[in-house]
Amino acid sequence: MSLFKNLIVYRIEPTWSQEFVAAEAALQPLRFAPCGASQEKSVGWAPPRGDEHGPLIESIDGQWILEFMIEAKSLPGSVVRRKLDERVAQIETTTGRKPGKKEQKELKEDIARELLPMAFSRFARVTVWIDRENRRLAVNATNAARADEVVSSLVQALSGFGVSLINTRVEPASAMSGWLHSQEPPAEFTIDRECELKATDESKSVVRYAKHALDIDEVRQHIEGGKRPTRLAMTWDDRVSFELTEGMQLRKLVFLEGTDQAAPGADKKEDDFDGDVAIATGELGQLFPALLEALGGEQEIGEAAPSGDAGTPVLAASSDAPATDAPQSAEEEEAPF
Repeated sequence: MSLFKNLIVYRIEPTWSQEFVAAEAALQPLRFAPCGASQEKSVGWAPPRGDEHGPLIESIDGQWILEFMIEAKSLPGSVVRRKLDERVAQIETTTGRKPGKKEQKELKEDIARELLPMAFSRFARVTVWIDRENRRLAVNATNAARADEVVSSLVQALSGFGVSLINTRVEPASAMSGWLHSQEPPAEFTIDRECELKATDESKSVVRYAKHALDIDEVRQHIEGGKRPTRLAMTWDDRVSFELTEGMQLRKLVFLEGTDQAAPGADKKEDDFDGDVAIATGELGQLFPALLEALGGEQEIGEAAPSGDAGTPVLAASSDAPATDAPQSAEEEEAPF
C-alpha cells in the first residue's frame, strides 16, 4: 500500500466547517495545469483517482482525499554555464571587453529562458487527507517546505481554513530517549531496529543504527552521554510500522500483513482506490491517537512548552506562518524543485 509513506500532521482549526460541495467548487480555480513552454513551475490540485476530468476531492467513509500536483522544469547547471561562457567569449571577441557581473547575470537569465522550452519536466504528487470529524490534516511529505506549499494552497482556496502543527506535552525526542534507555515502549508499540542519535553539544556527532538491535548498552551509553534520538523505528499493534522523528513526523509508513486486503469483491480500479483509502485512514486514524497518548497527549493552546531540553526545537505553525522541519539525513530528503 503506497497511499501514504510519510506524514506531516496538522490540527485543523475548529472554525472551519466547509461542506464537501463548497470545498470542491473552491478548489476548481486552482486545478493543476501543465507548465507552458516558458513556465518554470506549475502547481495545483489534480483528481486523486487519476481521471483527467474527475473531482478534486474524493470522500470515502467521510474521509476526504486530495492530490496536489507539482511540475517543475530544471536545466542542468553545466549546460547553462557552457552557454554563458560561449556568450561571454563572443562578446569579448567582438567588443574587446568582458561583461561585468550584472551583465553576466542578465545573460544567464536570457539563456535559461531560451533553454526552458527544451527542459524536461519533473512531477511530484502529494496525497492529502482531511479528517473533518477529528479536525486533522495529513500531508504525505517529509519536506516541510513542500507541505507548507500544500497548506498555503488550501488556506487560499477554502473559506476559513486554518491549521497548526500538532505539539505534544512530551517532546518526541525526550520520549524516545526514555523508551530506548528503559527498553519499555508505550503500550501497543514496539521498538524496531533503526534509529538515529545526535549530540546536542558543539560536536554535533551522529550515530545511526540500521537493522541493528537497540536493546544494547551502547545505545544507553550514547543517551546517557547526551545524544538525543532524532528518529526511531517503531511498530504499532503489529499493524503499522513507521519512523517517528523529533519533529513529530511519521516516515517510512508500512501497513503490515493483515491490513492490506481490500474489502471482498474489490476487483475494480476504483474499488481498489476506495479500499486503500479506507484501510489507510482507518489504521492511521487509530495510530494517531495512540501515539499522542504515548507522548503525554496533545498540548493545548496556552499550555507550557513541551517537557524536555529547551534547546530542542518545537514545531509550530499556523496558516500564515511557514512550517519548520526537523533535521533529516540526506538520503531521506525529498528532491527539491
